[in-house]
Amino acid sequence: MENYTMEGRTYRYYGQEAPLYPFGYGLSYTTFRYRDLVLSPPVLPICANLSVSVVLENTGLRDSEEVVQLYLRWEQSSVPVPRWQLVAFRRVAVLAGQEAKLSFQVLAEQRAVWAQDWRLEPGTFTLFAGGQQPGQKTRAPSEVLSARFSVTGTARPLRGC
Repeated sequence: MENYTMEGRTYRYYGQEAPLYPFGYGLSYTTFRYRDLVLSPPVLPICANLSVSVVLENTGLRDSEEVVQLYLRWEQSSVPVPRWQLVAFRRVAVLAGQEAKLSFQVLAEQRAVWAQDWRLEPGTFTLFAGGQQPGQKTRAPSEVLSARFSVTGTARPLRGC
């Protein structure tokens, strides 16, 4: 095999065509609301990790679990990258009418791109948090919040951090 590109070979690289059953697809017996997505710091050095927090509220009448998913999108990259990349997820049980504040770390290595070696690049990124992929259409409603952050510095190999 000489062509190692993933374009057209996995749903992450299909362009605008959505998969029939994407990660996180399913139904729920209750409803959830996401709010207060906070990225810290909003501008970070090239080798730094990103802290993320989000509040998940069970707005339904039943106790239930939700799989909170974080996706990363590169706004510009020197090489082809997925539309978005799953960088964290957590199953959380929330009682009816209650809320939970969740914290995550997005590591610098999760922003790395493959360009003959793993590299970190500066630029603007969008982070999505919700119970499904960004833009996913399901029968059960689920919100997806988004926030942008910037990475400063010069591109460098990941092993240089």
